[in-house]
Amino acid sequence: MTVHVQAPEAISADAPEWDLCDLYNSPIDPALDTDLKAARTAVDELVRLKGALVGARANAERLGLVINQAMTLTERFTNLLSAPAAYASLSSSVARDDPAWAKFESDLRARQAAIAADTVFLTLELNKLEDWEIEGAFKAQPSAARWRPWIRRVRLSREHELTPDLERLLVDRSPAIANWSRLYDETLARMSVKVGGADLTLSEALNRLSDPQPARRKDAAEALATTLDQAAPVLGLCLNTLAFEKQVEDRWRKFANPAQPRHIANEVDAEAVDALEAAVVGAYPRVSHRYYALKAKALGKDALDYWDRNAPLSQESARRYSWDEAKMMVLSAFSGLAPAFAEKARRFFDQPWIDARPRPGKGSGAYSHPVSADKHPYVFMNFMGERRDVLTLAHELGHAVHQTLAAPLGTLLSDTPLTLAETASIFGEGLVFERLLADATPAERRGLLAGRIEDALNTVFRQIAFHRFETRFHAQRLQGELSAEQIGALWLEVMGESLGPAVRLNAGYEHYWTYVSHFVHAPFYVYAYAFGDLLVSALMERRRADPGGFAPNYEALLAAGGSKTYVEALAPFRMDPRQQSFWAEGCARLERLVDEFETLV
Repeated sequence: MTVHVQAPEAISADAPEWDLCDLYNSPIDPALDTDLKAARTAVDELVRLKGALVGARANAERLGLVINQAMTLTERFTNLLSAPAAYASLSSSVARDDPAWAKFESDLRARQAAIAADTVFLTLELNKLEDWEIEGAFKAQPSAARWRPWIRRVRLSREHELTPDLERLLVDRSPAIANWSRLYDETLARMSVKVGGADLTLSEALNRLSDPQPARRKDAAEALATTLDQAAPVLGLCLNTLAFEKQVEDRWRKFANPAQPRHIANEVDAEAVDALEAAVVGAYPRVSHRYYALKAKALGKDALDYWDRNAPLSQESARRYSWDEAKMMVLSAFSGLAPAFAEKARRFFDQPWIDARPRPGKGSGAYSHPVSADKHPYVFMNFMGERRDVLTLAHELGHAVHQTLAAPLGTLLSDTPLTLAETASIFGEGLVFERLLADATPAERRGLLAGRIEDALNTVFRQIAFHRFETRFHAQRLQGELSAEQIGALWLEVMGESLGPAVRLNAGYEHYWTYVSHFVHAPFYVYAYAFGDLLVSALMERRRADPGGFAPNYEALLAAGGSKTYVEALAPFRMDPRQQSFWAEGCARLERLVDEFETLV
């Protein structure tokens, strides 16, 4: 008999499962087909405007009317397609071992792609217009000016567009390409990590790496390495194939490097990301390397094995939190910022909008899925009662509050670039950590401080290491397919630079790249976490200096969604992330936490 080791019964039983009936009652709900047909109708209306944008360019008022009509239809069909897509994705994410849900999601994705493919002409026509023509249309027809931020973002890719036929081809074949991501997800979801007499899911095995007992951590790490090694050829093939697909498209679109499309989508200057990377890498010795050396000393070791990296400082069982405790902690912390934040978060607890109960077949990771502006988000995580789980809950609810605040802008304008998308989530974590620290006994403070530093290391230093891994992987992929062994060697090289000499990368760690799903699902996403964390540390400094004046400006930043660039959004806080000194200041704040930890060690 297979034994599934989960969180203690009292904790896992209290964690909720979501109810998706706000979307649809089942995969055969007639409303689902109705929405897809309505989306088809909206797209057909939009297609009738084909040629109208270019045809109206000589008449500013007429052009403004056509822009407004086209964008209104675009938002309508986007909303109608978003609910079926969300229902399929959310349902599949808690049933990765059910082939029926996998088929449903795949078939739905193909049907939606066929509907959306007919809209490719819109951005192509918009980008044939000159800036002065568009601005003239906005002036002549103010209702069209509402769409300026979305059109601005579309026009950032103007020089990288292909012919209409090629753009249509890419849309038509996207469902087939997405099956590589599906294979990757299903491979991870079906993993069974044999530790002692138990079969652990991937999430449970990763959670065991924070166990207070060294022997349990080691057993879990070695078992996980064996399981990942067995899956590495398949997962490596997924990564290689998707990287090659990206390489081909990037070449046709004439991108300068593999990260450029992500920078454009984020509306971030490459110089800002380069400045961030340089500042963090420069701080490796002073923060990451130094902290792990101090932690090894605190644990009475000359160096940490890789499975000790997130180990608690005491072998006593770490405090566990019930779901109700986590809920009250998050709401209390959010209320300390502004009551409105707590009230918006509370709705997610009052309604069945969170799925936090770990169970077989459920995917790993955590997210807040925004669906569309006319629907509420859904929160996904695996709650096992750890301190880290409480912070993850705060993180995802930060996303959910952000998405809720931006929703009045509509689906197209509320979509926030990644440079700002992690702001509310990481801020939420910071608020909860402050609450944990304030309530801590002197004996607990050292462990909490270590946890805060490790969270920052994982969010900033580890994610920049991931970014550097992706950069080197994609560069080497240009020369041909990389074997799982070659990818593993690259992983050890980059992670070794980040972790430093006080962490031993024992045999087996070379396989740990396999479960980092961002490499497959969202290439070059990862720097957004570091961007967000250091940005939030600067925002929290502003809050400490002026608590009363901060909340309104912060709510305005979140409510702006994607309607402002990150430079515009941060101007009220007098912050410029394009300067390396800005990021160096954030790293210096983390260094001061290590200083404080050293006094306790």
